[in-house]
Amino acid sequence: MKNKDAIHIFLALGQETRLNIFRLIVQRGDVGLTPTQMIEKLGIPNATLSFHLKELVNAGLLLVERQSRNLIYRPNAVLVQDLSSFLLDNCCGGRPCVPVSPIKKVKIK
Repeated sequence: MKNKDAIHIFLALGQETRLNIFRLIVQRGDVGLTPTQMIEKLGIPNATLSFHLKELVNAGLLLVERQSRNLIYRPNAVLVQDLSSFLLDNCCGGRPCVPVSPIKKVKIK
């Protein structure tokens, strides 16, 4: 992955509604979600959802499949793994990154 590709992905996720949409879809994994399901869970207008889904798809973060009259949105797990690998490339100076003590989860708001 190149810097410009990672930047494009981070710009797509750098907006609160898009991040919420992406996290919701990731929670469903391969099952995916329809726009109607997302609207019900997030309480956002259809036009707003459509705009943000387009941005996430353009960044490559979501895969879309048509099933009959429905669109199903799923996370692009390969891209997310590539992004993680890109971020952690040469982590810890090439040494294994095994924590000495368990890492506590930090709640980010």
